Amino acid sequence: MLSREERNPLSEWWWTVDRLLLSSIIALMLSGVILSLAASPPVATRIGLDPFHFFNHHVLFLLPSLIVFAISVALIVATLLIGPEVKGSRRWITLLGLNIQASESAKPAFVVIAAWLFAESARRPEMPATSMALVLLLMLVSLLVMEPDFGQTMLILMVWGALFFIAGMRMIWVTGLACAAGAGLFGAYVFVPHVAGRIKRFMNPGSGDTFQVDTAMEAFYNGGWFGLGPGEGVAKRSLPDSHTDFVFAVAAEEFGIILCLALLALFAFIVIRALSRAYASEDMFARFAASGLAIMFGVQAAINMSVNLQLIPAKGMTLPFISYGGSSIVSLAYGVGMLLALTRLRPRTEVLSMGEGGARHGGP
Repeated sequence: MLSREERNPLSEWWWTVDRLLLSSIIALMLSGVILSLAASPPVATRIGLDPFHFFNHHVLFLLPSLIVFAISVALIVATLLIGPEVKGSRRWITLLGLNIQASESAKPAFVVIAAWLFAESARRPEMPATSMALVLLLMLVSLLVMEPDFGQTMLILMVWGALFFIAGMRMIWVTGLACAAGAGLFGAYVFVPHVAGRIKRFMNPGSGDTFQVDTAMEAFYNGGWFGLGPGEGVAKRSLPDSHTDFVFAVAAEEFGIILCLALLALFAFIVIRALSRAYASEDMFARFAASGLAIMFGVQAAINMSVNLQLIPAKGMTLPFISYGGSSIVSLAYGVGMLLALTRLRPRTEVLSMGEGGARHGGP
């Protein structure tokens, strides 16, 4: 064990990081490795790959990664220009043999930049930081809508709106933005057949193909409270996205609703713990950024689980650290790494010096 008396970067990090939050995230990562091993072999075999192809890549992408927002935006633009069209959307681009979804890597960086802008707006009212945050939002949302990727668009809008509210903006602005988001959703329903089709199938299952969500619900029924046992599930053999969008249903069938409730509790604990630590922070930037990252993490998990349970229309959204997906795991690892750094216990003198430095240099 590291002693409190030791003075080195590792010991200082260990005694200031939120170890409960870190343990929960590690437990979630390990759960993802186990469930990836359970859900992915049938999919890999069905498309002619090695049975453990997805599992091996899942573990590989747990390695720490540094993602820059500007690079992510450039990759999104490149995706729109040269990315292959799949099911009417351009969301992926192949680099060095890897399929990359650039919108995933943009999310955590976007949250941190927006949080800094809102913090600067509170510190220096003369700075048009809120307007800059709005421009940043419109730029990213416009690129996502062009793909189109309405799931990620909704996630970004919800997180940005939550940050806008936490920053103490007037309710009239919050209400106006909510109305604008509603109008955008209605416009997507009217003008984008793909979105309209999913909403219609959700409202009236008999109006189209609902094979995946129906099979997912059947998996919950089959699993019961304690599941059929590891490797005994049948849904993963027919679900095309059993290792990504519907891994939660595979977990329910093989390990039972008890495991699903445990995962839900783990997600809830991580979000609540992170929000409580963010609220206790005296540094405004750290408070906003940690809150935004925690909300993004929780909302993404809630969307995935809700789709599996047919509570909302289907959309491509991974379950954090559980679903297979290199871009998603890299993005989430980057996000929770920043979250742990932002929620560390800092001496008051360090917080005050950070604030004075930001005032002098115009940055966090």
